[in-house]
Amino acid sequence: MTDPNAVPDMDELLAQVRRQTDEVQRIQRSVEALEVKAASRQNEVTVVLRGDGRFTSIDIDPRAIREYDARNLSEIVLEAVNAGLQKLAETSSAKFAPVIEASRSVQ
Repeated sequence: MTDPNAVPDMDELLAQVRRQTDEVQRIQRSVEALEVKAASRQNEVTVVLRGDGRFTSIDIDPRAIREYDARNLSEIVLEAVNAGLQKLAETSSAKFAPVIEASRSVQ
C-alpha cells in the first residue's frame, strides 16, 4: 500500500506532465484536422466546418431560396451554423474526454 504522506517523485511527476502535454497537443492537432458536416432541420442548408472553427462551405438548397424570404432563410442558415458548431464542440469534447478522465483519476 502506498504511503499517503510520502513525497512524490518529482522526475516521475514531470514525466507524467510531459506525457499529458504531448497527448493534449496530439488531440488538438487531430481536432484541428476534423471536418464536421451539419444541416438545418429540414436539410435546406448544410454547412461544413473545420476543427479550428472555420466554415469551408455553406450550401443552400435552391428550393429554399425560392420558398423562403430573406429573413426566414437567414434563420435557417443560422440553424445550420449553430448545429455545426454544436457538433464540433461535442466531437472535440469526446476526443479530449480520455485525457480529462485520466487527469481526474490522478488527483
